[in-house]
Amino acid sequence: MAYQSTFERSIRQPEAFWEEQARAVAWFRSPERILFKDEQGLFRWFGGGRLNTAYLALDYHVANGRGEQVAIYYDSPVTNTKQQITYRQLLEEVSLFAGVLQRFGVGKGDRVVIYMPMVPQTVVAMLACARLGAVHSVVFGGFAPRELAIRIDDAQPKVLITATGGIEVNKVIPYMPMVNQAWAEAQHKPEACIVLQRPFAEAKLQPGRDFDWHVLMAEAQPASYVEVEATDPLYILYTSGTTGRPKGVVRDNGGYAVALKFSMQAIYGVQPGEVFWAASDVGWVVGHSYIVYGPLLHGCSTVLYEGKPVLTPDAGAFWRVISEYGVSVLFTAPTAIRAIKKEDPQGALRQAYDLYSLRYLFLAGERCDVATLEWSQSLLGVPVIDHWWQTESGWPMLANSVGLELLPVKPGSVTKPVCGYDIQIVDAEGRPLPPGQEGIVVVKLPLPPGNLPTLWNDTPRFRQAYLEPFPGYFFSGDGGYADEDGYLYITGRIDDIINVAGHRLSTATMEEVIASHPAVAECAVIGVHDALKGEVPMGFVVLKAGVQMDEVQLEKELVALVRQKIGPVAAFKQAVLVKRLPKTRSGKILRKIMRNMADGKEFTMPSTIEDASVLPELEASIYARRT
Repeated sequence: MAYQSTFERSIRQPEAFWEEQARAVAWFRSPERILFKDEQGLFRWFGGGRLNTAYLALDYHVANGRGEQVAIYYDSPVTNTKQQITYRQLLEEVSLFAGVLQRFGVGKGDRVVIYMPMVPQTVVAMLACARLGAVHSVVFGGFAPRELAIRIDDAQPKVLITATGGIEVNKVIPYMPMVNQAWAEAQHKPEACIVLQRPFAEAKLQPGRDFDWHVLMAEAQPASYVEVEATDPLYILYTSGTTGRPKGVVRDNGGYAVALKFSMQAIYGVQPGEVFWAASDVGWVVGHSYIVYGPLLHGCSTVLYEGKPVLTPDAGAFWRVISEYGVSVLFTAPTAIRAIKKEDPQGALRQAYDLYSLRYLFLAGERCDVATLEWSQSLLGVPVIDHWWQTESGWPMLANSVGLELLPVKPGSVTKPVCGYDIQIVDAEGRPLPPGQEGIVVVKLPLPPGNLPTLWNDTPRFRQAYLEPFPGYFFSGDGGYADEDGYLYITGRIDDIINVAGHRLSTATMEEVIASHPAVAECAVIGVHDALKGEVPMGFVVLKAGVQMDEVQLEKELVALVRQKIGPVAAFKQAVLVKRLPKTRSGKILRKIMRNMADGKEFTMPSTIEDASVLPELEASIYARRT
């Protein structure tokens, strides 16, 4: 099926297009209105349709012959555990845990907060909520107590589900002290806390508040699925907000099911029965959409991996998993590939594994530099597809939709808009920009199914953050440009544009140039205050494993490279050698923290930071350079 004709139809005739895609979903009652506006004037999809997302992910497949197919390959190198769970087994577990939740009064519309590591019980908890029509809100396991408390107060859950601990490489992260602190800080008190005891982190439970997962499951009676409206919420997923208060992105049942089912085949090119692996965490949007719901709705086997791309035990971990389970498509973040490249720059560990099954590697979550894309493509011998989307969208917005047609890969580009997304590049006044000119990425309304219809209990903030900056469009917050062929390039968040003596320059473009240096494993460029020019760029560079280089010589070479590729206007003159960069647990580089450090401003330790010990090292490097 040709991409261009399918895409054009999705934009010209959105209602007819999405009505057709909705036929792939087993509705209890078909939608009466495909696209409409609700009482608040917001676009909604599939009005009058009734379904149950957990039924579509489990019962439907068991009834149609997939009961003995593996639904989840659980692989945990940090606990030396492997488990294969069939669709039938997963349905039994989910039905029982739905019965547990019913015992605590959880029903349609009630919220449940899930604070869990990468274990099968996390998926069971999510699907059990969906089965009952309850709204789950997964909080990344190990988030700081204050952040958990804020989410409890906003979602006001009836029940909190947690585990006693997780493992980061070889370090145990006890959860119960954080749960106890969050419980004390939160104004809202859930009625119960269900706790999964893990052998390496057993904890004492508080009588009357805490209940053991296994004990409850042994006593449980299975619960059936509840019919919900297509427009009823499936989950709330909190994403960072500019005010410091997280935004509760709402995802509805009907639009999400239709969009994910469509995306599995059209974008990722996988068929029911194949193995799909999103090497992420269920705490992030990628985990929701492509570890749990997308693969299971499509009848695939999904991989639940509790480990890292390196150190568990080495940089060949991903290749082992692909080989062992016959993974057809791998989806991960560029950070993961850069970590592998840093530890094993020649890709020697890949040679130990037969990757016969792998057809595509998809990358998202941050910009993928050309050097990383080309390295992974050369190593794996398959197309490497960079694509772009957000927590708000729930599924890809720009991609090479390989299930429709594999378009030529242009390193640095996220290819073209996905069906349903009318994406445009505009200036600050909302005027369309010509090819090659960098501007702001916006999406013409209505957004396709699966995107957020609003924010949890905060429609005014939804309008202010996403709809009001450019009336008639969704404001993405990202910058980018299109080339003459209609390929799009995302240059990063708009606040990553720096102003050097009146010239607006993208730090992402500079990072692209620096990353092409053969000694560089990864890098970040920030704008720091300069009395003369307003801002000047400062680069931070991590070397590849085994590479040693004098910092002065490296800086000289990088300055020359940026001057050659971008020009003297970039005013790039500082490159600082560091051992590592500060990142969130999902792999995003904390550039705002770095900017505040470089400018001598106060900063708050972010709850999302992967390893706080990196900050003193970085501060020392910046101080040495700035003085």
